[in-house]
Amino acid sequence: MFFIAYSLIATEKLDRTFVALTGGLLLVAFGVVSQEQAFEAIDLNVIFLLAGMMILAGGLGRTGFFEFVAGWAIHLSRGRPFRLLVMLSIFTAVLSALLDNVTTAVLLAPVTLSIARRLRVSPTPYLIAMVMASNIGGTATLIGDPPNILIGSAAGLDFGAFLANLAPVVVVIMVAFIGIMWLLFGRTLEDDEDRLDALVGLDPAAAITDRRLMYRALAVLAVTILGFLLHSALGLEAATVAMLGASVLVLIGPLDPHEALRDVEWQTLFFFVGLFVLVEAIVHVGIVGGVADWIVAATGSDVGVASIALLWFSAIASAVVDNIPYTATAIPVVQQLADSGVPAEPLWWSLALGACLGGNLTVVGASANIVVANVAARDGNPITFVQFLRYGIPVVAASLAISTVYVWIRYV
Repeated sequence: MFFIAYSLIATEKLDRTFVALTGGLLLVAFGVVSQEQAFEAIDLNVIFLLAGMMILAGGLGRTGFFEFVAGWAIHLSRGRPFRLLVMLSIFTAVLSALLDNVTTAVLLAPVTLSIARRLRVSPTPYLIAMVMASNIGGTATLIGDPPNILIGSAAGLDFGAFLANLAPVVVVIMVAFIGIMWLLFGRTLEDDEDRLDALVGLDPAAAITDRRLMYRALAVLAVTILGFLLHSALGLEAATVAMLGASVLVLIGPLDPHEALRDVEWQTLFFFVGLFVLVEAIVHVGIVGGVADWIVAATGSDVGVASIALLWFSAIASAVVDNIPYTATAIPVVQQLADSGVPAEPLWWSLALGACLGGNLTVVGASANIVVANVAARDGNPITFVQFLRYGIPVVAASLAISTVYVWIRYV
């Protein structure tokens, strides 16, 4: 059932949301997982985090703020398409490290679409570059990507440890990523000189339509971001912070509640629901764990072989089953390897690099990918599975090659 559903999602023959939902429900109906297990597998923290940030982004979007940012970015880049793509990628990577890549994708997807509309070009290269940069940047910190949060909790690693061990290799990967983007998109993004000069001369501030609402929305967003940074100290989950911020904006905006709820990408959220159940089924019957156990048996106590095998297997597995549930399944495997005498530190960093970077391989490999793909489809510019895979293969191959060298030199 999982591979049938995955094949239908990949070929785009049917709507991916209803394929995932139907596959998940059939697995419950056939008794592969119980309804209780299926409901427990649905990560409500992810669902409500996305819903809250979508409402915040929708409220801010009504003010013309995203068009303003798009105009400012065009002006700063002098209208050069590839320079703009590089600026967007670097900004996205940094923001993803400070927040998390899913929140960054929700916030920056509307900005990216606005930039493309202003330039009158296809948004696809910009969206793909933006979401891949978010996954790379999110790898650098404890809070940047959900798998890192799981690893940090299990291994007792703090924000500083992630920054010291993963940020250096992420910087190198970002440099390589920009080079790959030039090879993939650089020459195709050249544009008419006269039209670009005219765009640069436009006034970005003219796009703002409601300054009062914009200031209030930005203030709420700033407090929400601060809440993300402090959520552990506050004892709150990121979803609670996001939904609280969304509710406050609806009240003080004020926003029409019905319009605010229409800003939620319900198709994206229900796709996640179905995907969580599908993945829980293959985890529950032992498919993922069995392969992981085989790695334990094959590598023995050789830290070099175990680390590199875990890095590459994690990347491939995360591209297929989404990196959050895979990481939760792989953590006991790492602990088992550590108990058998293999040094744990290289294994934890290999798992983090593989799970986070492997998400760039497919459109369903990371939560941020799914969010951007659905936003693009809603805007009339769908990103297909095969299209994303074509760009994902060179990016992930280069990322893993760099990570392999880094892990071997630094830890092995």
